Amino acid sequence: MPRVIPDFSLETAAHASGARIVAGVDEVGRGPLCGPVTAAAVILDPARIPPGITDSKALSASRRDQLFDEIMACAHVCVAHASVDEIDALNILQATFLAMRRAVAGLPLAPDHLLVDGNRLPRDLPCRAEAVVKGDARSLSIAAASIVAKVTRDRIMVDLAQQHPGYGWENNAGYPTSEHLAALLNLGVTPHHRRSFRPVHNILYQDVSVSS
Repeated sequence: MPRVIPDFSLETAAHASGARIVAGVDEVGRGPLCGPVTAAAVILDPARIPPGITDSKALSASRRDQLFDEIMACAHVCVAHASVDEIDALNILQATFLAMRRAVAGLPLAPDHLLVDGNRLPRDLPCRAEAVVKGDARSLSIAAASIVAKVTRDRIMVDLAQQHPGYGWENNAGYPTSEHLAALLNLGVTPHHRRSFRPVHNILYQDVSVSS
């Protein structure tokens, strides 16, 4: 099957139905064992859309970095996070929704229509919104948000990797690779690990069992 290329048709339809300012919203970091979950909201200028925007997962790291700079230079953008403590307290889905609401609230222009990647919408959004399944492959605004969120979070994980070497976060972004899981066993749990996630919880529980 040919790969679907995102376009501006969902944004155009929203404008045709009366929306003035349309933002795409996406997140990254639901699956990792550590670090924040990160969301981005992006309002593209239809006359200044950087060419080549697509689902961030389909791009090389260098191409994502290039598009990140181009998007930041010509679009209205806000990036927001939910912390490890918030993830553990709320659960990962609700923490993701919290990061999304923060990203929308931080935009310099107030949108009146949101295109949100996924099949569920956060509650208490400030305007009309629609969930778009596989939105980062369908909507340029969502794809732009996916690029901004991923580049931002990857950079956070590189910084954390310098503080906590050995887990491979500079390469695995906190996902449960074999290197990361081995480091958890050998080096232990850091303050940046999500204690509600099973591999981390199991190690902490085993430590308690052994010491008791």
